[in-house]
Amino acid sequence: MQGKTRVWAGRVLSAVPIAAMIFSAAGKLTGSQQMLDVMVGTLGYTQEALTLIAVLEITCVVLYAIPQTAVLGAVLMAGYLGGAIAAHVRVSDNVNLVAPLVLGILAWLGLYLRDGRLRALLPLRS
Repeated sequence: MQGKTRVWAGRVLSAVPIAAMIFSAAGKLTGSQQMLDVMVGTLGYTQEALTLIAVLEITCVVLYAIPQTAVLGAVLMAGYLGGAIAAHVRVSDNVNLVAPLVLGILAWLGLYLRDGRLRALLPLRS
């Protein structure tokens, strides 16, 4: 893949987890009934914890979106999404653990494509 095409593909792939996490944080902050059903009803979090969780999501997204802090953001986002996977595994909700797994993969793939420093650090063999 050529330079500009690779960078734009990385930006598009990076936009998917960014949008998903912003949407998720907005649902938590607004008290969406669907979000409450999943987070409180299924996963067992308290309603008070949702604000803190939303702030953590937004923090990860902001750090990931800024090029100078994107790697730190990706590490934090991967940790957050790993926790989401663990929460779904804990309650045997195996269907819904796929989304955080895919978002984590897209976050790292998007960063890999848009950041030459990461490609230099982790070269793929051809």
